[in-house]
Amino acid sequence: MLRLRAICPFSRRVFQFRTCSCKPLISQMITCTDEEQVFDLIGKNKAILSEKQVECALNILWQFQNQKTSFLKNAECIRDHPQFLTLHNLATSEMEFMNDDTLVDMLYITQQFDINVLSKFSSCLASQHLYFSPLMGKIADIVHKNLETIEDLRSLSVLMVSISSLISQRFQEQLVNKTEHLFDTIDSSQVNVARRIVIFLRNIRYSYYPLLEKCNEVFLSSMNDLDLDSISKILSLYHFLQFHNFEFIKMAKKRLTEMIPLFDHPDGFVKLFVALGPIAGPEEKKQLKSTLLLMSEELTSQQVLAVMGAMEEMESRNSHLIKKIASILYKHLDNYKPVELLKITQALIFLRFQSKELFVKLRELLHSYLKISFIPSEISILVYTLSILPSPHLDEVGMSRIEAVLPHCDLNDLNGLATSVLRWIHYDRKYLDNTTGKQLKLLQKLDHYGLQRLRKCNNLNLLWEELKSLKGDWFAESLLEETVATLQRLMDEINYKNVAEIATFISRTNYLSTSLLDRIASVVIQQIEKIHPFVILGVILPFSIMNYDPPQNDEFFRICIQYLNSYLNGLNPLMLVFLGYSLAILGYFPEDLLKAIFNIKFLARMDSQLEFLCSSLNMRVQFRLMELNRAVCLECPEYQIPWFHDRFCQQQYNKDIGSLSGAQQQIYKMLAEVLGGTNCVKASVLTPYYHRIDFECILDKRKKALPYGSHSITLGSLPETHWESNTQITGSRLPPGAERIALEFLDSRAFCRNIPHLKGKSSMQKRQLEILGYRVIQIPHFEWNSMALSTKEARMDYLRKCIFGEGKS
Repeated sequence: MLRLRAICPFSRRVFQFRTCSCKPLISQMITCTDEEQVFDLIGKNKAILSEKQVECALNILWQFQNQKTSFLKNAECIRDHPQFLTLHNLATSEMEFMNDDTLVDMLYITQQFDINVLSKFSSCLASQHLYFSPLMGKIADIVHKNLETIEDLRSLSVLMVSISSLISQRFQEQLVNKTEHLFDTIDSSQVNVARRIVIFLRNIRYSYYPLLEKCNEVFLSSMNDLDLDSISKILSLYHFLQFHNFEFIKMAKKRLTEMIPLFDHPDGFVKLFVALGPIAGPEEKKQLKSTLLLMSEELTSQQVLAVMGAMEEMESRNSHLIKKIASILYKHLDNYKPVELLKITQALIFLRFQSKELFVKLRELLHSYLKISFIPSEISILVYTLSILPSPHLDEVGMSRIEAVLPHCDLNDLNGLATSVLRWIHYDRKYLDNTTGKQLKLLQKLDHYGLQRLRKCNNLNLLWEELKSLKGDWFAESLLEETVATLQRLMDEINYKNVAEIATFISRTNYLSTSLLDRIASVVIQQIEKIHPFVILGVILPFSIMNYDPPQNDEFFRICIQYLNSYLNGLNPLMLVFLGYSLAILGYFPEDLLKAIFNIKFLARMDSQLEFLCSSLNMRVQFRLMELNRAVCLECPEYQIPWFHDRFCQQQYNKDIGSLSGAQQQIYKMLAEVLGGTNCVKASVLTPYYHRIDFECILDKRKKALPYGSHSITLGSLPETHWESNTQITGSRLPPGAERIALEFLDSRAFCRNIPHLKGKSSMQKRQLEILGYRVIQIPHFEWNSMALSTKEARMDYLRKCIFGEGKS
């Protein structure tokens, strides 16, 4: 019945006009004494009903409804009447012309009906873009009150998408849990339901892996039935949620490749280019780019923007295509919003495109937007975009716009503004030999508002929303310490839902907070079964990077490893490699995990996935696999895992041969003096298994340096410094009692940001060099550059003590 009244106030214009007045029919309705008489009139006149008549009919039905003692029973009778459907359809088709009061009345009626009715109503509102209307809020309230009784996931998924912009985090979690509970009630053909669930997760910014995996299974089983729009949408959603499923990508690539000949019009082809381009092979990319060139002049402003974004993701270096697409962009620049101008600027810079004319117009547009903008996030975007253009500069008007919005900025806005100001200061100092006091004062204000916002924060989840994408020098120098203090203040709110996020933040900042890491370890030990295996890597990472053992060290890692062992088949190869490497840094070598990684099937599967990664991530995975292989060979020879990275290392280190820096040459000369000549020291040495060390020397049993035969080094070049064998530790024999010494000069990257605590990677290298037979001397940069070692004599004395005395290891 709810629908009745809600629909009736709809009418504000005529559905179908007639020449005679509508009053006679309305007069007849007013004289009706029950619902059947009203429905009889509707049935006789349904072809010519006006909006006024529909509104009147619904109002009268609502009056009859209120007079009944059994509201729900009567509502059901009215709803099931065939003529009520006529009223419903007429009203729904004209919903955009309803006023708010009428819609609210309609909603009060609709809430008495089933979930299917409510979902259709929410869809009508959504189609009008009324996501933030009071009506949508009422729908959210109805769903919340009746959530326990809802069993129809199809209708619920529609409602979830419609109300996602309005609901609280607690309600979001309730909907996620309900959806997960109901998911098994749908069959594998329900692609639309699965897609709406993923859209809902995107809308609330929640990468909930159990649901994503279930939805992904539906997509995989229906891949042959998915069209371009569906595949394109799913890939976009996965990208936003950072959900990487290589099986879906592989099948999507095959399906999209088959579609290439089917699209010769920009509307379809651009969508295909954006979806397929980043995951396509070389031949497919070539075909896509050649077709794009042919139709480039037909592209609309939004199409060319989408193409530019895809080319950036593809890391395109096709200068002819880049130039062509940039020329089309230039024609449409006036049509873009500030955030789109940022995307364009970032893409052009990444693609190394140079055009003074285009950049000048971009700057003019950005300045014009800045003069009229008053939204803090938009001003931050505009200012940041201006700062990444060539020759960054901001005038007095821009400076005043920034100052005006500072009190209203969140941490993301402040970070964007501060990063921009720092760029201007750097540019002015370097090229104009000038820094204005106003820039420095503005930077101080940014510091003030950033610190103030952190100190006022009292909710960890809200804080995380602002923290998760923060990076850059300003944040690290001005806010990091206060941010960690705020996290420590709120650390009781760390739980299984957000523990991986907080751990990831700590990893990214390199800031060692033992209290936060202890809290993370405690949460994991207590709630491991609630933590998804996909995020275990993020949890382990800060302990690995910062070389930290929590108080419950053995229990923490034992629980993590046991939990991972039960999911080895479900985790993708890339994640397993990173997990194995992170554990190896800490000295943990779980046999099941390593045997899962080092087998032919696994490595073949990993190779097939590497082609879908960007070049930097692809190389990072290969390096981590090499480093894990090296660690296992050196530290766990009993596993009998072969070393198979000789060729890879030779290729990489042959590219890396360069010259000694000025500082290295100075150290080399001092070492030569201390040891007795240039033939007693080697620089930039590659050890067996391809560890690179800064300097190497050999002392005999009397602590006297041994010369390397007739070998000598010319300053400015690097010697051939391999041992006789790069895979056998016994490849280079020393005289009895002699020792091989590795000297490593550690810069700031080898230590935690806030304290001189050696990070995990440097610690692992020291451990492995000692297995190779080295005595390792690690000299921190802050010690080498201290006031105590400010003279050559002091440094020479220091080196003698390290090498010939007890040393600093």
